[in-house]
Amino acid sequence: MVLLSKPATEHFSSYSRSSKLSKTFSGIPLIDLSKPDSKQLIVKACEEFGFFKVINHGVPIDFIDRLESEAIKFFTLPDSEKEKAGPADPFGYGSKHIGRNGDVGWVEYLLLKANIEANSDSFKSVFGTNPDEFCSSLNDYIQAVRNMACEILELMTEGLNIGPRNVLSKFLLDEQSDCLFRLNHYPPCPELQGLSEQSDRNVVGFGEHTDPQIISILRSNNTSGLQILGDGTWISVPPDQYSFFINVGDSLKVLTNGRFQSVRHRVLANGSKSRLSMIFFGGSPLTEKIAPLPSVMKEEEQSMYKEFTWREYKTICYHSRLADNRLGHFERIAAS
Repeated sequence: MVLLSKPATEHFSSYSRSSKLSKTFSGIPLIDLSKPDSKQLIVKACEEFGFFKVINHGVPIDFIDRLESEAIKFFTLPDSEKEKAGPADPFGYGSKHIGRNGDVGWVEYLLLKANIEANSDSFKSVFGTNPDEFCSSLNDYIQAVRNMACEILELMTEGLNIGPRNVLSKFLLDEQSDCLFRLNHYPPCPELQGLSEQSDRNVVGFGEHTDPQIISILRSNNTSGLQILGDGTWISVPPDQYSFFINVGDSLKVLTNGRFQSVRHRVLANGSKSRLSMIFFGGSPLTEKIAPLPSVMKEEEQSMYKEFTWREYKTICYHSRLADNRLGHFERIAAS
């Protein structure tokens, strides 16, 4: 979820593992994008989990390392310096407050448009009049990850046996596409210091939610914390700093008429290590209509959702809590 605004009240959620089941799961679907069977495996993963990991993704390791280095430089600045890039409204620097309806987490972040020129003023306020290294690293990374996102979407269409091949990727390549980029930093949480990772006590870094866009491309450092919800159980995802994790978003769930699942996920804080994540959110233009693709629908299959524009859905997200079922506003009620 990336629709952020000003805070309400601050209260960090703590809970015991016994109140919500949690387990570590090593069976996250792993897909080698260089293999010919990748398209079928992607479809299977999207149907069963809405989440998978990719290797041989084509994003140069140098691009990853450079941007992480620049992000660490930013997040280690004094608060007074970081706050020059804020407050997030919704873009820019924010801390702890997530959305306008009271959600908070143990996190600080930079939310940016996936358009470097649009962010230049914010960069200058933090990095001086010549933020070239940060901008260059960000531009290289976003371009490479957008290309990977489009490749994955095109493999999906092949795996679904629908056409044209760019029926999904065209949304991200449109000049008016509403793609966003987010850097999340989860510093060590004092409440958890001295506790083992097996402790029953947890603090939410970023609360449970689904991503509203079409697709999300996540990369994080080698610190645990990410969990996905499967069959009512929170599954801890082992970190992998050189692979990428892919989330199906709500928009893609609608475009496939519910065939693909938008995965519910969250991040837990860590007591001893900081976690840095970099997420590209692939969204359609604001005026684009979101509805099941005719080529996905089987004969006489009915649409599960009412048609809406991305702007309409984004507005719903902006006025909701993280954990809300936002698609519920557009689900069709089956006739009795």
